[in-house]
Amino acid sequence: MTHPNEDTAAGRHAAPADPVEQRAPARPAHGTDELVAALDVLRGELAAQRLPLVTPGVEADRRTLALAVDQLDDYLLPRLRSRSAPLLVVVGGSTGAGKSTLVNSILGEKATVPGVLRPTTRSPVLVHHPLDARWFSTDRILPGLARVTGPADHASTEGPQRSVRLVASEVLPQGLALLDAPDVDSVVVENRELAAQLLGAADLWLFVTTAARYADAVPWDLLHEAAARRAQVALVLDRVDPGAEAVGADLQRLAAENGLGEAPIFLVPEAPLVDGLLPERAIGEISRWLTALGGDAGARSAVIDATRDGVVDDLVRRASDLATAVDAQHEADAHLRAAVEAAYDDARRTVHAATSDGAMLRGEVLARWQDFVGTGELFRAVEQKVGSVRDAISGFFRGRGRKVPEVEEAITHGLESVVLDAAEEASERTYRAWRADPAGAALLDGLDLARASGSLRPRVAEEIRGWQSDVLSLVSEQAAARRGTARALSFGLNGLGVALMIVVFASTGGITGAEIGIAGGTAVLAQKLLEAVFGDDAVRRLARTAQERLASRVAAVLDSEAQRFTAQLDALGTGETTGASLRAAAHQVRQAARGEQAARAEQVRGAQEPGGVVGPAGALRGARPSPAPLDAPQEDRARPAGFWRRLFGGGAQDPSPQDQSAPGSSAPGLGAPGER
Repeated sequence: MTHPNEDTAAGRHAAPADPVEQRAPARPAHGTDELVAALDVLRGELAAQRLPLVTPGVEADRRTLALAVDQLDDYLLPRLRSRSAPLLVVVGGSTGAGKSTLVNSILGEKATVPGVLRPTTRSPVLVHHPLDARWFSTDRILPGLARVTGPADHASTEGPQRSVRLVASEVLPQGLALLDAPDVDSVVVENRELAAQLLGAADLWLFVTTAARYADAVPWDLLHEAAARRAQVALVLDRVDPGAEAVGADLQRLAAENGLGEAPIFLVPEAPLVDGLLPERAIGEISRWLTALGGDAGARSAVIDATRDGVVDDLVRRASDLATAVDAQHEADAHLRAAVEAAYDDARRTVHAATSDGAMLRGEVLARWQDFVGTGELFRAVEQKVGSVRDAISGFFRGRGRKVPEVEEAITHGLESVVLDAAEEASERTYRAWRADPAGAALLDGLDLARASGSLRPRVAEEIRGWQSDVLSLVSEQAAARRGTARALSFGLNGLGVALMIVVFASTGGITGAEIGIAGGTAVLAQKLLEAVFGDDAVRRLARTAQERLASRVAAVLDSEAQRFTAQLDALGTGETTGASLRAAAHQVRQAARGEQAARAEQVRGAQEPGGVVGPAGALRGARPSPAPLDAPQEDRARPAGFWRRLFGGGAQDPSPQDQSAPGSSAPGLGAPGER
């Protein structure tokens, strides 16, 4: 929401239909479309990443990911799609460095408010030529920031959270914009993050520090990052006391050590403020330098291209690093899943062993079975083949049917104990493994996974009852297939089902000599009973099928328990992606960038906008010769170096010595410094 006194986009600062109608737009270099397309793909790959697992260095990786997306949204894609857009100079620096005062002094008007209120805290101020308004009033750049318009004052509100205030000024040359950013070392985290985001959206940094704080670590961390991506940077050393000009040389040393040896350095002397502004002689050289840059389309393009190329290279490097981070996420996911799989595989093997090696034929199950078969007279009858064996078996089961439920209940209790114990052990083991891993430990917070689930016991009981029904169905089907025995066994199916369960617990495929020693004659009798009815081959098939169905039901229970852990990973999706696609997208950007740069190098210089002469487009305060140049030796003046000397060295763009003031020196008779 804007202040009642503020101008809006429809007010006096509104731009005409064509914001660049007085300047021929630069012709896009061949290959730009391919580069934009490759960057769009890369952005999609980056946006799909979350890096949710706690892996070594993940916090730095997450910051890198956010910065990479910001680079694309706030600067690179808008710049490539709008090469004629004004050059954006972001004025950043340390707390209390005098950024706002410097911007106001260069403009000669109060576009931003220095001091306690600091409108830049929430609403950084972007000053532009009136004809350039539409370049900034949309979300072409900095799409995450709302727009408010008009100059700020102490009575106005700061505007919406995370907004940028647009101020039109005819003082600025058309094609040049200044953005007063929050402090890079603000005590408020959100302000520091916003400052870094704005600096990342800059074509050029004008970085302001003071003679007292120029060596602080936080600003140099950002400047070092700027050098790494070859951002174009100029340094302003503010509040230089008379006689302390040597700090400029030390600042130059620090700049060289941090990869910014070619950055121009401007020294601004400590001076009293007049109506809140520095005297023209203090900011004259900065004003002339910016005016020359704003008025020369070729110089602007050179700065824009240099920064943009550096950002592309830096983005490719960051994407490659992030691909490695994605691989680390994938590996952490696999490690956690392996811990789950190992624990629950062991649980399945434990249950399988307990239900096939005779261990189940002890205790209550053995007692109930022996009670069921009685003294063994039936066993002897079967062995001696006395009378009609099938008739004897049929009569036996009809007489002892009331004992069947007791055996089934004992089997149910025994199986429940085995499965529950195995599941409990698997849960505890997985929990310990995840707790020992930082990635797993973070996922366990707030979850009750140290023990088996509360619904496990009824689920196990249900599956055991289902398995017993499966066994009964197998016996029934086998009996029905043997037409001669179907009627005789009509009253003994439950008993034969119990016998089959006993065989299953003794062996997956039939009793062996070793198992007879474990299970005793109990399992032998069960097998002999079944063989007498169905035959040897049929019993082996029945036992194998029953064992498989039991294993399947146990696996379903344990898989459900294991899924309590793996679902945490499934929700993150870290097991589904690797860094391969991100790496491939970065490679495509690198190839497209090389092609675009080669095409740009071959572009005819005559097709670019001619260098403009500053005049009607505007000139910054102090850009013309100062009426009272500061008294300082010629060699003490800050001069553009390296890349900047190639842009401004010599000719009409390099002001003559008599036209330059000397920042970094003091004028005779200066009074006490004013507050700013």
